[in-house]
Amino acid sequence: MDITLRQIHDSDLPVFFRHTNDPEALLMAAFTAKDPADRAAFDAHWERIRASDVVARTVLADGDVVGNAAVYGEPGEREVTYWIDRAYWGRGIATAALRVLLDEVRERPLYARAAADNAGSRRVLEKCGFRVTGEDRGYANARGEEIAEVVLTLDG
Repeated sequence: MDITLRQIHDSDLPVFFRHTNDPEALLMAAFTAKDPADRAAFDAHWERIRASDVVARTVLADGDVVGNAAVYGEPGEREVTYWIDRAYWGRGIATAALRVLLDEVRERPLYARAAADNAGSRRVLEKCGFRVTGEDRGYANARGEEIAEVVLTLDG
C-alpha cells in the first residue's frame, strides 16, 4: 500500500468529520472534541488549524483519504497527532504516515500523548522512535471522565 501525505483540501474535511464520529474510534482516541457531532465547531477547528503554523497533512493510502496527521504547538513543546479511519487500522498506515511526517518536520524534541490503554497508538509512536517519558491524567471527552495517559518523546 502506498502511503503519502499532502496538503489538506476542502474536500478532505467531510471525510475527517466522518472519521471523528466513529463511536469506537472516539473511545479509543479518548481526547476528542467535546461534541464531535457539532459540524460548526469542527469546521471552526479546522479553519483555525489551516490558518496557523500547524503542519497538518491529509493521509492517503493508494490515493484514498484515510486520515490526517499534524505537528502543532510552540517550538520546543511541539506535539504530533494523527487520526486514521478505523477501517484502515492494523495495516501499518499510521506508522507509515507518521514516519513521512517526521521526515518533513525535522525539529526535535517532539512529543505525543495517548490514552494509557490505547496500545495501538502507543505502538505506532514507539515504532517511530518515541519513548514513554511520563504519565499524566486528563479529561477524556469521549469517555466522559478523567483517564490516565502516557507522554512520549522523540529526541534528536
